[in-house]
Amino acid sequence: MAGFIVRRLLLLPVMLLAASVVIFLMLRLGPSDPALDYLRLSRVPPTPQALDEARRALGLDLPLITQYADWLWKALRLDFGQSYVTSRPVLPDLLHYLPATLQLAGAALVITLAISAPLGVWAARYRNGLPDQIVRLIAAIGVSMPNFWLGFLLALLFAVHLGWLPAMGRDGWRTLIMPAAAISFMTLSINARLLRASMLEAAGQRHVTWARLRGLSPRAVERSHVLRNALLPVITATGMYVGELIGGALVIESIFGWPGVGRYAVSAIFNRDYPVIQCFTLLMVAIFVICNLIVDIIYAWADPRVRLAAEGAP
Repeated sequence: MAGFIVRRLLLLPVMLLAASVVIFLMLRLGPSDPALDYLRLSRVPPTPQALDEARRALGLDLPLITQYADWLWKALRLDFGQSYVTSRPVLPDLLHYLPATLQLAGAALVITLAISAPLGVWAARYRNGLPDQIVRLIAAIGVSMPNFWLGFLLALLFAVHLGWLPAMGRDGWRTLIMPAAAISFMTLSINARLLRASMLEAAGQRHVTWARLRGLSPRAVERSHVLRNALLPVITATGMYVGELIGGALVIESIFGWPGVGRYAVSAIFNRDYPVIQCFTLLMVAIFVICNLIVDIIYAWADPRVRLAAEGAP
C-alpha cells in the first residue's frame, strides 16, 4: 500500500506541470491581447506607446518559453502576480474567498451522498417497481435541469413566495440550503442511478448466489455482499463529483450572492483579468487532482485487486 501511495504522489507534480502548460498557453495564445486588457482595466488610453510599455511591464515582449518559465518560477513561490482590476496580489484574495466555496461544495457533497445512497438502494431493492420508477424520474429531472435554472426556481419558491429562506448572502446554515441543493441535485441524481446499476450488477454475481444458498437473510446479503461491492464505483465517482460541485459553484455563487471564489473568478473572466484566471484555474486543477488521489488511495484500500494490478502482480 505504501508503494502504491508513493507512485501516485510522484504523478502529482507531473500532472500539475502539464496543467500549468495548458493554462498558460490557453490564455497567452488566445484572441485577446493581455496588454490591451490591462490598459482597459487601468483606464489608460491604448496608444501605441502605452501598449509597448504595458507589454514590457507584463513581460509579453519576451519569447513565449521565457514567459512561461518566469511565470512558473513565480508560481512555485506562490506569486501569481497582481490583479489587473484591484492591483492586489492574486493568491491572498483567492485564499480569502476559497473557504466559502469549500463550505458550499462540502455541503453539496454531503447532500449528494446522504440522499443518493438511500435512493439508489431503494431503487435496486424494488427493481422495475414503483420506487424504481420514482428514482428514475428524479434522476431524469436532475440530469436534464441546469443547476442555475434550479437555483432560480428555488429562490423564487422559498425566498420570494414562501419567505422561508434568505435569497442571498452567507449568514448561517439557512443561507446555505438553497445554493447547496441547487449544486448537488444533478450529482445526486447521477450517483443514485450509478449505485442502482452497481447493486443490480453485484446482485448477479456468483458469490451473492452462494450467500443466498447458505441461508443468509436478504438484508444481510444486500448489506454484506451486494452493497459493499457496489460502493466501489461510487467511491471512484466521488472524486469526480468534487470537481463538478466546485465547477457548479461558479454560477450558483453569482445567483445567490455567495461570497466565494467562484463569484470572484466569474468577475475576473468577464474583465479578462488574466492573473486571477490563471491562478484560479491552477488552484481548481490542484484541488481536483488531490481529491482524485485521495479517492484512488481509498479505492485501493477497499479493493486490493486495484493495488495488486498497479504493482504488476500476476
